[in-house]
Amino acid sequence: MRFALLFSALSCAAALTACSQPGEKAPPPAAEPRALAGVDLDQPLRVLGTEPFWAVEITPTGLIYSGVDRPEQKAANPGPTLQGTVATWTTETAAKTPLVVTLMATDCSDGMSDRTYPLTAKVEIGGESLAGCAAAVAAIEKVGESGRVE
Repeated sequence: MRFALLFSALSCAAALTACSQPGEKAPPPAAEPRALAGVDLDQPLRVLGTEPFWAVEITPTGLIYSGVDRPEQKAANPGPTLQGTVATWTTETAAKTPLVVTLMATDCSDGMSDRTYPLTAKVEIGGESLAGCAAAVAAIEKVGESGRVE
């Protein structure tokens, strides 16, 4: 019985010592959210434009381009590349069409509603270049048809 208690105590001491070895690396800190103009780029985003009406939904797993009289096109989300006040997603749709979404940290008006968005957008799909605005999906849905999208 004494041997079992002694063995148990030594095992616990060894385990505790192993947990606090000098030079042991601490777990990495949680990654900070990637943000642009206060918009968390890791949350669902909506990029949209008018004349013609089009949109790109950016989710953590993919980008979905759609437009009036245009087929929906889906692409994987490679994550944005951040450079100062610009974030860029460069990918390819399932139909092998190049898709580049660039967001800039400047206020934007879509020209049709009374909304002001925190991000200006440029979308290049195939040979076409489209200009528009962007914000978090939740922020757009919260503000309604007018006001500043925060």
